[in-house]
Order: sequence, then structure tokens, then C-alpha cells
Amino acid sequence: MTLTTADPGVLQRPELVTEIPGPKSREIHARRERAVPRGVGCALPIYVDHADGAWLTDVDGNRLLDLGSGIGVTTLGHTQPAVVAAAKEQLDRVSHTLFTVTPYENYVRLAERLAQHTPGAHAKKTFFVNSGAEAVENAVKIARAHTGRRVVAALDHAFHGRTNLTMAMNHRAAPYGTGFGPFAPDVQRVPNSYPLRDGLTGPQAAARTIEYLEQRIGASDIAAVIAEPIQGEGGFVVPAEGYLPALQEWATANGVVFIADEIQAGLGRTGTWFASELFGLVPDLVLTAKGIADGLPLAGITGRAEIMDSALPGGLGGTFGGNPVSIAAAHAVLDLLETGGPFAEAARIEEALTRGLRELARDHAAIGDIRGHGAMIAFELVEPSTAAPLAGLAADIAAHAARRGVLLLTAGSYGNVVRFLPSLAVTDAQIDYALEVIAEALPD
Repeated sequence: MTLTTADPGVLQRPELVTEIPGPKSREIHARRERAVPRGVGCALPIYVDHADGAWLTDVDGNRLLDLGSGIGVTTLGHTQPAVVAAAKEQLDRVSHTLFTVTPYENYVRLAERLAQHTPGAHAKKTFFVNSGAEAVENAVKIARAHTGRRVVAALDHAFHGRTNLTMAMNHRAAPYGTGFGPFAPDVQRVPNSYPLRDGLTGPQAAARTIEYLEQRIGASDIAAVIAEPIQGEGGFVVPAEGYLPALQEWATANGVVFIADEIQAGLGRTGTWFASELFGLVPDLVLTAKGIADGLPLAGITGRAEIMDSALPGGLGGTFGGNPVSIAAAHAVLDLLETGGPFAEAARIEEALTRGLRELARDHAAIGDIRGHGAMIAFELVEPSTAAPLAGLAADIAAHAARRGVLLLTAGSYGNVVRFLPSLAVTDAQIDYALEVIAEALPD
């Protein structure tokens, strides 16, 4: 399966007919400021009219290259035809029935398929909720029920959501937690592996994390350790080789549930079914959301059967969790992934992006690190002489790119990372254009 096209008639550069944002977007944004709380942020105030593949078309008629995909949601492209067809067909049959009251087969079949594709050959079970944060909350509930323990350990630079529990698990207080306390108790944050910043090997970084877990918390009180195999909001931090397996081995030896938050990195994004596979990791619980239904709200918790059965009947669920339309879309996503084509596209994108970014780095010393896998690539900006985080430049690059018709996302605990989360429909020519635009905004 090929998601891209080499047709020379296909648009390879943005089409801008007004300034960005245009007059219609500005008018809607003024209405937004009167009607929507300021806490609902806005990275780029262009208002989308329609989308397809790697493109967003705003209400002013500007066509922008989307390298964010709704923060990694539309992995297979906007309005992917097979996903749209599956959702439409399901809408004509049943739009909603609560699975815990009157169930339906597609929910069961999707659980079976996730058991097949998540890491490990052990028996697994899955249930579905609406969002990534809900998946995290439910994974913690299950881990506590299974172990009879209370503490959850999250890694430095992590991001897990905006609910009360997940706010307590995040690395950054502002803006995600500022003013919203008190937070959920029994959450501890521990050092992670960040090769650019700590210079440690995977085993060394794991030893540091484990020492903290044992001495500052105590293994007997820990229900779960949760880790993003590649950290998302933290700046696409890729751990040193051996870090995650060592942490998992310690968790298993101490009766601690190891949770892999694959919400941003899973389901084809990194060129594999799950990013855990890149590190030889077989988690106890795997969390999915974002790309699982290519734009429809759905999230899943998949885990070892004996752990997943720890909750009493009625202890898990939710009115809209596993909605039939979202479930149908997810089946279409898995059908496409099972062809293998999306994994090849992710590898192509990784090669194009990393090659282009390395060429930029030769001329621009502010690019201190290039990292990631598949269609999940980032570069970190540093002071060339000290490697200290270069705050502010990432936002400047994103603003310049927007004016040139390219939507980029920033990230990182220091606000100094530009991240690429394109759909797998993006072409090499479109990537090359984005890199040209970035070069314009980089200091010499």
C-alpha cells in the first residue's frame, strides 16, 4: 500500500492566497476569544475548512502543509478514504450503544486484534475508553488493583494528560498544572534517560532510575512504572539503548506493573506496530490512542490477562468508551497497517527528514541533536558554545513556517525542540520544502 503519490500534478508546496492568518480566520478568532476560555490554547489561529492527506485548507482558502497531524492523530492522512468509508457505514447501522449494557462484536474483534499486535505472546485483554488521559488513568487503576500498592512512578520530561491524576504525572507544571492543585497523591517522578543531557549509557541511566525507585520510594510501595518509549511533549527524547529493558526487568523482579504509554508513538508512527519493539520492550500494559482511529476519539488499554482481570465487574468502562463508529474506524486503520505499507512510508519519511536535518546541522550549529524514529522526528536547539537549551528559537521557527504555509509543532521541557509528526501521506518533495523554510529561520 502506498499513501503518497509521485504524480507531478499533485500539490507539493502550500498555496497561500492571503496572509496567515487570513481575514476570515481572524474574524472567527475574535469570536473564539469571546466564547472559548483562554485556557484552551491555540498554536496557530487558522480555522480549518477541510483537509485531505497532508493538507489543511482554511476558511480563507489557504492550503497549508500539516506536519503535526493533530499531534500525531491522523497518521494515515486526513480523511483517509478507507477510514471514512468504515465510519460512514457504521453510522448507517448503529451510532452508539453502551458496550457494558448491549455489546457488539466489533469491540471484541478489535480487542483480539490488539492482543495480536501488541508486544509479547502472552494472553492479553483490552478495553476501550475515549482519550489518552483516560487510558492512563485506567491503567493506574488496574495496576493498583492488581498489586494492592499505591505509588505510581513517572519519568522526568513525561507528559501523560490533563486530568487530575495525569497532571500529577507530568514533568512540566506550566501550563498543564499551574493553579489546578491539589493534585492526586502517591505519584512520584524519577530520572529518565536523556542522552543529550545526561551523557549516560542505557544501563547507567537505568541504574540511576532504579536507585531512586528503591531508595526514595521503596519498591514494595510501587504499583506501576509508566514510560513513553519515546517521550512526546518532552521533546521526542529517545532513551539510550538498554535503558527500558533494564527498567522493565527490575519492575518484573519487584512485582511492579510496567506501563508503556504508546499514545503518541504507537500504531505505525515509528515504523513499527509499537515503539516498544524498537527497544526490545515487552510491557505489562500498553496504552493506545491518537492514531488508533485516524481522527475519531478512541483509546485502548491492552495488557496481561491476569493483570487486566484485577478490577471487579463494573469497575471499568464509560458511556462512550469504544463507541461503534470509532471502533469501525480503528478496524480500517489496522487493516491498512496489516498491509505493511505504512511501515515502509514511515521509514521513507525518517530517511528524508533525518538526511535533510543533518544537512542543515552542518551549516547551523544551533541544531544540537536530531532524534526519533519513523514519522516521529525532532531536532533540539542549543547554544552552540555550551549546548545549553536555546529557548525561544523553536517558537520563532514555527511562526516563520506558518507564514510560509507549513504547520510545525514545538516541544521539549525547555521549549527548544521542533518536532515532526507528519501523516504518512507526506511526500519527499513536501518534506524538502519544509526543510527549506526551516533553514530560512535558523541563525547562521
